[in-house]
Amino acid sequence: MPKHTPFVSVTQKMLDSWITTDADNPLEPDYIYRHVLEMLSIKMRLTVIRLGSPDPWEWHLIPVRHSGFTSSLLDINHAFREQKLRDFKDRNYMAQSVIPRLKQVAQTQQPVIELVKTKLFGINIGYDRVLIPQRNRQAPEWIISSSYGRFMLAQPQNFGAFDLDEESIIQLLVEGRTAKEIGLQLGLSHRTVEHRLERLKERLGARNTVHLVAMILGSHIGN
Repeated sequence: MPKHTPFVSVTQKMLDSWITTDADNPLEPDYIYRHVLEMLSIKMRLTVIRLGSPDPWEWHLIPVRHSGFTSSLLDINHAFREQKLRDFKDRNYMAQSVIPRLKQVAQTQQPVIELVKTKLFGINIGYDRVLIPQRNRQAPEWIISSSYGRFMLAQPQNFGAFDLDEESIIQLLVEGRTAKEIGLQLGLSHRTVEHRLERLKERLGARNTVHLVAMILGSHIGN
């Protein structure tokens, strides 16, 4: 599996194939994606959604290539296993972030490329997505969905308000400052800053400083 294939290259290759199809001679989805399977990198997924019903909740999700990326936060491959959309466990995600766009693409029979920022099982996620419908004079029978995962951040627990020093430290930390730089700017010793950071990590349940920053950012994404 390639490590550094740009998602834009995968998308463009599929769109190039899609353009050559004819609505009077509808083809199967593998005509579109067969040449990109070996291009998909570890954080990319490719799925076919079979329509076949006026009710989108009855549409059938069929994974073609799972993501090779694993996280303790969320098992993406298990979540997006083969199933009908009505069986997907997070119905809010499906109703808000998937079905409306699938319906639009099916109706217009035009591809959509977008950056999606949403929540899945309470986890803030962001990914690039391309949706490519079958060209069909009657109505499309399938839509290809391919995505590239950008971020996955846990929503922190409600830990209450920060005091003024904590807010200042957090702001500078998110900006990439070291404890020494934060201390110089706030008139604190770097040991005091480190102590406050340790207290924040304990309070939020963060394993390290990187995890702390991720949790803080996660509390703001999608809000």
